[in-house]
This record gives sequence, structure tokens and C-alpha cells, in this order.
Amino acid sequence: MKEFVITADSNCDLPIDYIKEKNIGIIPHYYALGDITYGDELNLTPKEFYNKMREGHMPTTMASNPEVIRKTFLSYINQGLDILHISFSSALSGGCSNVMAGAREICEEYPEAKIIVIDTLNASLGEGMFVMKAVQMKEEGKTIDEIASWLEEHKMDFCVRFTVDDLFHLQRGGRISKTTAIIGSVMSIKPILRINEEGQLVPYTTARGRKKSLNTILNDMLESMGKYKDDQDIICIAHGDAPEDAEYLANLIKEKLPHKQIVINTISPSIGSHSGPGAIGLCFMGEKR
Repeated sequence: MKEFVITADSNCDLPIDYIKEKNIGIIPHYYALGDITYGDELNLTPKEFYNKMREGHMPTTMASNPEVIRKTFLSYINQGLDILHISFSSALSGGCSNVMAGAREICEEYPEAKIIVIDTLNASLGEGMFVMKAVQMKEEGKTIDEIASWLEEHKMDFCVRFTVDDLFHLQRGGRISKTTAIIGSVMSIKPILRINEEGQLVPYTTARGRKKSLNTILNDMLESMGKYKDDQDIICIAHGDAPEDAEYLANLIKEKLPHKQIVINTISPSIGSHSGPGAIGLCFMGEKR
């Protein structure tokens, strides 16, 4: 069986220690503040990034660079490795298209190369859970084709619920109207969003107040898990520099589902640019995306 490597993009939001331990190749997405572009060697800590947003700086984002994609993939192909790449939703960024184009080009030049790209139609630790499942299956001895087939078959079982603290960033990104943002802010109404079957982030209900919004996404998760509720799998919480709220939600989950492992990490800047400080994402396996 030919050896293969698992790669992803920086929007998977996995803890850096996990990425290093499992040798996950990461292709960066980019963000800019003023005249400075970040994403390769140059980066801000999550705290620095979200503090700049709180100060009023408005970042812009860019998808993965085709040259970086090519360089990254060739570094593995030249070692004789196949590649399983797990990508951020094609409905939210051009990064997946860039990766697919780069993979096709390399496979035409190197007929012996195999690069499989999984469009997760997901984001943040929702995408990260695809990576963790792929790593688990690889460690169990599954082939690249077996893993890719399983991920494609179960793609709609990777679920995400989002809530935000500041509605301005959703309005800026076109997720909600300006009127909705103003009324919601005045009345402390928090939109609840999900990543749908097309890989888009869409609002579907609301809750009044921060704690109520966190309880709402918890209850929605419990109702949506179905057969996965009793499994010994992982639930992930991604946050926009809101560790206390992430821990509050984690404790609620532990009370309801003590058998689940919980992973908490910060939302990456290229996603956080659109969700803002205080956003919380709850990622889980379920029967209802």
C-alpha cells in the first residue's frame, strides 16, 4: 500500500499541537489588516487579531495561493507520497477551487501522482473533524481510497451550529440585513446559524441573550445527533477569543454527554474576520445538518 499524507487548510482550526503531532500539511488562507497581509510566516496571535477587531480594524480575507498549493503538494509528491487534501467549503471561499485546479495540474504533469481533494462543504472545526476522522482511519490502517470514500459518504453528518456576539460582522458580510443587525443589537437578539447542505453559513433561528444562544445551540445539537449521540466520538467548540463562553458550553455538554471528548480551539482569523470576536461554533456528528 502506497504511503500518503493528509493535508488541509488553515481554516480547519485544529490545535497546532495536534497538527504537529499528526504531521498534517497546512495550506494557509490569508487575511489583511491595512497594508499588511498575514497567513504564511507572518501572523498575529488570536488575541492580537481579535483585539484589533475590537478596536475597529476591519480585516479582509484571501483564499489560498496557487503557488503555495503547488509547492506544498509537490513537496509530498517528490517524496513518493499520495495526498488526501481536506478543504474548506467551496461555497465560502475560492480556496477549494484553487486546490482542485492545482491538483489536476500536478496529476497531469506527474501521472503516477494521486491527489484526492475532499470539499467538506464545512468550516472551522467542522472541517477539522474531517481531518481528525481521516487521521483516525489512517492510524487504523485504512487506505487513502477507503478514507476518502467514507468521508464523502458521511459528509452531511458533520454538523456545525454558530452564534455570534456582535451582529455587525454578519451584516458586513451580507449574512443579515442592516436593519436586522440594528434591531438585534438593541434587543440583544443573537442569530443562530448553521452550515447547510450546500456548505453555506445561513441563519435559521434566534435567541435572546448570550447564555440563551449557547443553550439553544446545545439543545439543537442534542436533537440533531441521532445515532451519534451514544458514540464515543468528539465534539468541537471553536471560539472567537471567548474562552469563558467556550468553557461554559463545554461544561453543559459534559453534563448531558459525559462520554464525549471535547476539543476547544480558537477560530482562525480568515474565518473570524467574518464572524467577529465572541463567535462560538459547535461542531458535532449528527443526522441533521
